[in-house]
Amino acid sequence: MRLLTFFILAFIVEAKSQPVDKNYLLGKFDPATHSQFVKLADEHTRGSGRGAYLRKETYEAFLKMSAAARQEGIALTIISATRNFDSQKRIWENKWNGKVPVEGKDLTTVTDLKERARLILLYSSMPSTSRHHWGTDMDLNALENSYFETGEGLKIYTWLKAHAAEYGFCQPYTSKTTGRSGYEEERWHWSYLPLSGEFLNQYTKQVSYKDISGFAGSDIAKQMAVIKNYVEGVACKK
Repeated sequence: MRLLTFFILAFIVEAKSQPVDKNYLLGKFDPATHSQFVKLADEHTRGSGRGAYLRKETYEAFLKMSAAARQEGIALTIISATRNFDSQKRIWENKWNGKVPVEGKDLTTVTDLKERARLILLYSSMPSTSRHHWGTDMDLNALENSYFETGEGLKIYTWLKAHAAEYGFCQPYTSKTTGRSGYEEERWHWSYLPLSGEFLNQYTKQVSYKDISGFAGSDIAKQMAVIKNYVEGVACKK
């Protein structure tokens, strides 16, 4: 345990020692050509996770966690990983423009633009505000909380809650019964805190609402206080 603690602290120190470019924090880069990213092996992925990327440190920690879980009959599968600004913009605008329904609704029928944004923000981030930009966050096994309530899903979630922190991972979007703001609970979403904690600190220092732009509905960001309520609305911070 002491060695693991040293390993995690070493990454925190390394992240602090290297300034992070604002464009990186905003997701405005290509992970396929970024020196700090690695492509995920097919054996650990499926769906949109195939061909995806993570920060090298995140992936190395995941591989250790996955191997430990496998010894106890738990299969951890990455179904989504890094999404840069352009990827998040497609997700956001498909919902904003009614191409993909939200809560069963075509959002073009929601004329109150703040309400339209709120509905998308239940589970999807505005471009420039997603933790998935950083290469530190991943979605595991399923995208429905109900999957993790019974059977194999419950077994996976129970194991993650008990052991993920040993490998540096936390669940940023837990139940909101504690008063946490922002996105709804996401039992599938896990974040590599030694890096994401520092990136969050730098985000809140560097990014302002003028930086959140270039997509449909971006002018609602400040009204929704997305930095305070969503970017900072996490259960795990350094």
